[in-house]
Amino acid sequence: MTEETRRRPKGDKRARTRAALMEAARQLAREKGYEATTMEEVARRAGMTSGAIYGNFKNRQDLFMAIAQTDWAPIKPVIAPGASFPQILRAFAEATLAALPVRQPAAPARLSGMAHTLRHEEARAQVREITGESYAGGAAWLAGILKDGDSPMPPEILVVVIHALTEGLLFQRFMTPDLVPDEVFYSAFAALAAPPR
Repeated sequence: MTEETRRRPKGDKRARTRAALMEAARQLAREKGYEATTMEEVARRAGMTSGAIYGNFKNRQDLFMAIAQTDWAPIKPVIAPGASFPQILRAFAEATLAALPVRQPAAPARLSGMAHTLRHEEARAQVREITGESYAGGAAWLAGILKDGDSPMPPEILVVVIHALTEGLLFQRFMTPDLVPDEVFYSAFAALAAPPR
């Protein structure tokens, strides 16, 4: 044992174990899909026992939810103070495009996990809770940057629309990149910003 290892806090070992298990599960899910990945395979890939998994995660769902929350890069637009609504939405388009290279490697596992979630009530309840918290935080943030009358809808609806728009555009780009160039992203958000006729 090196001096550095002896000085390392015990919590650091737990964090390293969790990270190794998550990386093993991430690799397997990307190779085989969520449904086909077993906990025994995850432990074997990580060079650990199954007990290590259950010492760090409640169950399989908990492990894969932890991966989903770290692998799917958040869309974080850079908004200039006092930006107009069209400028805010253009920043969302730019941030969505910036997430492409980070999200693309995780997309197959993400879709596999989504398919699993659709078939399992417990997983849907967990996703609903996490997504609901995200929507509430996003709506509060939007309410703080939007000026009265800017948006054609309240922030709590706008955040859901933006989420659906970004997810749909990203997955379509992954599947058919030549049919969904950058201009489609900019046009979609610009249309959302256009005043009603």
